Amino acid sequence: MKVVGLDLSGSEFRPTGFCIMDDNFNAITKVLFKDEEIIEETIRNKPDLIAIDAPLSLPKGRFSLEERSNIHLRECDRELLRLKIKFFPLTLGPMRKLTERGIMLKNFFISKGLRVIEAYPGGAQDMLKLPRKSKGINELIKGLKSLNIRGIRDNITHDELDAITCAYVGIKYLQGEYLAIGDPEEGLIILPKFSNTNKK
Repeated sequence: MKVVGLDLSGSEFRPTGFCIMDDNFNAITKVLFKDEEIIEETIRNKPDLIAIDAPLSLPKGRFSLEERSNIHLRECDRELLRLKIKFFPLTLGPMRKLTERGIMLKNFFISKGLRVIEAYPGGAQDMLKLPRKSKGINELIKGLKSLNIRGIRDNITHDELDAITCAYVGIKYLQGEYLAIGDPEEGLIILPKFSNTNKK
């Protein structure tokens, strides 16, 4: 079982974290930039699933990000609010480019027969009681290692750590240990379930 986790950036000029992880939680990470690099590296690894950190759908009633509208949230976003998980709405400034890029890559991968889910590493880290990268990269490294994830380099970037978190969520999804929030017809965010067995 293999999962690709992508901590996608909104621009090809900014780093995207890439992780390939197997079901023994062995992780290999790198930083990529261009769409072609991301696509090539993902397809080359033949993953069972791709978990992308980016909004992968628009709210019901909204047909583009360019139109003026008072519709800003999906049901999965409202669920995050109910769970008291902080996030940026997809219509907010730079999130628009990230959403467009995420939807484009999702549609491409699906056209190639690959499975794609939307992950949110900040939310996943909250669910797993791990510190987010804003609390310090070393604290997040310790937290991820406590989940028995191997392959975390000393010089790893925060983009790669979030990609690892996405891949971990993907493995948990394939293992049936997940929470899907939102409206399936609109778009779901996949979060890991927290239990004491997450940390051994």
